[in-house]
Amino acid sequence: MSYKVAVVGATGNVGREMLKILSEREFPVSEVHAVASARSAGREVSFGEDDVLKVQGLDTFNFKGVDIVLASAGGKVSEAFADKAASAGAVVIDNSSFFRMDKDVPLVVPEVNPQDIQHYKKRGIIANPKCSTIQMAAAP
Repeated sequence: MSYKVAVVGATGNVGREMLKILSEREFPVSEVHAVASARSAGREVSFGEDDVLKVQGLDTFNFKGVDIVLASAGGKVSEAFADKAASAGAVVIDNSSFFRMDKDVPLVVPEVNPQDIQHYKKRGIIANPKCSTIQMAAAP
């Protein structure tokens, strides 16, 4: 099985790292979309050693057919697009702070509470804690 993946915030440091890790770990993708602000549309970002993706603008991107959205573009951006992407059928994994306290969105640290991922079906969104917090939560 392979997945259609969109990385929102693809031109930022975290977005570029997501693309790098997807490639390095050979995540089974059939399509990868680099998505960012209209200002970044048309730029190119690397996907692995040999592939280059043209950035698409978030304001016009169609999430229909996308399986997974990895989002790291900030809370205001997530507030504006995450429900739209989830309504189109994607599972949104959001790195922003926007959904961290939402009772209908599971806050998941895979090494701590992987069973909570199943609750994403309420909204189609999974939140994760802040990068500095996730390290402490996963420590033995």
